[in-house]
Amino acid sequence: MAQATLTITMPEQVWIQQLSTTYPSATFRVLAAVPGDETGFALVRITSAEIADVVEDMRDHPQLLELTLAHSSANEATVHFETTAPLLLFSAREAGMPIELPVEVVDGEATIEVTGSRDRLAELAEQLERFGLTYRIEHVRERLHESQLLSERQLEVVVAAVEEGYYDTPRRCSLTELAAHLGIAKSTCSETLHRAEEGIIKRFVEDLPGRETDESLDDQLARS
Repeated sequence: MAQATLTITMPEQVWIQQLSTTYPSATFRVLAAVPGDETGFALVRITSAEIADVVEDMRDHPQLLELTLAHSSANEATVHFETTAPLLLFSAREAGMPIELPVEVVDGEATIEVTGSRDRLAELAEQLERFGLTYRIEHVRERLHESQLLSERQLEVVVAAVEEGYYDTPRRCSLTELAAHLGIAKSTCSETLHRAEEGIIKRFVEDLPGRETDESLDDQLARS
C-alpha cells in the first residue's frame, strides 16, 4: 500500500476556491463528505474573524444548496450543505480512492491524504486532472507495518530498550544491562539496536513534511 499527501489547487470556478481566496485567513475544515449522482453533501467547520460574512456569502453562492447552520460562535461556524461542484469528491469516487478526513482548505488549496494501491493512486491523479484540479505532491511512501520496517528480533530489542529505560534521560538501563535482560551478547545487542535505529530514523526523515517536488504522482509511485 502506498500513502500520498497532495496539495490540491481548486479551480477558479468552484465555490470553495472563490470563498477561501476572498477570505484567505479563513480555514474550511471538511469533517464529512459524500458524493451523490450529480451533487455532493458535506459538513464543514469554518474558522474566521469574518465568520458572519463567510456564511452569508455561502448562502448566496449558486453552487451551494440547502445550507443549514449547525453551530455558530464569534469566530466559528459548522454548516451542512449540498453542492453542485464537488470536484474533489467526484475525482475520488471515479478513482475508487477514499480521501482521509478531515481535509483543510485555506486560500484556494486543500491538503489531502490518501492510502491505497499504486494503481488506484495513479487513477486518482488522472481523475484530478480530468476534473481540472492541479496538485502538488508533498510526499509518497509505502505504508509499512512495524513488522515490515523492523525484523522480529529488532522489534523485540527496541521494545525492551524502551521498557527498560535505555532511551530515557538520564538512562535507567545501560547497554550491558539491556543485553543481560535479553540474554544476548552486548555486541549483538548493540548491532541489532543500531540497525533498528537506522531503519526508524531513515523512515522518519523520508516522512518529513514540506518536501516539494515537480514529479508527477506516476513518477513518484514508480520511484518509491
